[in-house]
Amino acid sequence: METVHEEGIDTLASLEQRVQRAVELLTSLRGENQGLNEQLSAARSERDERQTELDEARTRLSSAEERLKALSEELDNLRSERQQVKNRIEKLLGQMDLLSAS
Repeated sequence: METVHEEGIDTLASLEQRVQRAVELLTSLRGENQGLNEQLSAARSERDERQTELDEARTRLSSAEERLKALSEELDNLRSERQQVKNRIEKLLGQMDLLSAS
């Protein structure tokens, strides 16, 4: 009978150890989970900041592209005007040559 009693105590002690290890593991996992949640929150915050920076950069790029387009059009217009002025000057010089030759 005492052997049965000792086996019961051993079984109870073994169960108690397993429960204690389970509690320790649960405590450890909860701490790890909290740390991971904090890392996740920080990563999300960092992502949101980078997304804001990206949106701002895209806005600046769009504005710069619009400015570049406007400046390109202005440059084309100025080149066209220059060519017109050059043609008119050449025409006037040609007329002056005709006057001086006569």
